[in-house]
Amino acid sequence: VLAELIEKLVSHLSESRTDCYFSTGNYKAMDADVKKESLSSLQQLGVEMTVRYGKYLNLLKEDAENGLSFVLMNCEKFLKQQQRTVGSSLCCLQEHYAGYDWFASSIFLIMSGDREKTLMFLQRFSCLLVSAFLWLPRLHLSMHLPVTTVESGIHPVYFCSAHHIEMLLKAELPLVCSAFHMSGFTPSQICLQWITQCFWNYMDWSEICHYIAICIFLGPDYQIYMCISVFRHLQQDILKHTEA
Repeated sequence: VLAELIEKLVSHLSESRTDCYFSTGNYKAMDADVKKESLSSLQQLGVEMTVRYGKYLNLLKEDAENGLSFVLMNCEKFLKQQQRTVGSSLCCLQEHYAGYDWFASSIFLIMSGDREKTLMFLQRFSCLLVSAFLWLPRLHLSMHLPVTTVESGIHPVYFCSAHHIEMLLKAELPLVCSAFHMSGFTPSQICLQWITQCFWNYMDWSEICHYIAICIFLGPDYQIYMCISVFRHLQQDILKHTEA
């Protein structure tokens, strides 16, 4: 039901000019094109973990690894069309996105391992503003960002979402904010970790689905409210750890 719901909404929004924030370009996924490509060892490890988790949730069948690899390689090729070349020794500014694509993997699980549906959804989703915040590889070396922003190697999620989370935390949960301040560790660091991993390893699968759906339905600012609500939920534990 969730897969159908987000599919219909994203399909509807991607056909509306006012809702399309980014250009999508023309791209057709072909088996022959990606057969020459291969995933990095980090991505292969991510694929194995995703498939293991998907089977545990009874969402995936036996041949899921090939399907997910196909999706990830096509996403990389598709997003490459909208990237700029930057001469930098920073590992986060190399041709390939440095981390694993947790968002694309989450959508693959939501779509029950259907590679065509997953790719079609991601291509449509990529033209919406919310894709910049939920799908971190979306803006990797992106020509949609100013050159100075790209060259800094800092993702907009950090200076937009994480910045607003810290501002709100100060107003809404001053004790949690003080606890972080005393620890010498910033809330934005942990939030960036949560957001990059789509809350994998932090929330149950149904809650991960709710997080993705809420941000798609209600807008990217709900990513901020979600993190604040998690801090509110953890407030007593955070304060207890600070005292200890």
